[in-house]
Amino acid sequence: MFKIEVEDGHGLWSDVRGTDGAILTFEREDDARARLALLFPVIVQMEKYTGGKRTRVIRILEDEDDWPKPPVR
Repeated sequence: MFKIEVEDGHGLWSDVRGTDGAILTFEREDDARARLALLFPVIVQMEKYTGGKRTRVIRILEDEDDWPKPPVR
């Protein structure tokens, strides 16, 4: 899973959310990058020519806390 983050200009990164308020997540990195380019076309293009990054695609790693708990017997 992947998600998109954007920097606010003060160094604070936040998740990009959909109209329902949920974090946008994607199964494939290519899909996340395509949506990033659609949502922030000017920033994505500017990043090619400037030194800083204001957007990023992050891999969401699964850990054991995300797994279903076995039933207690």
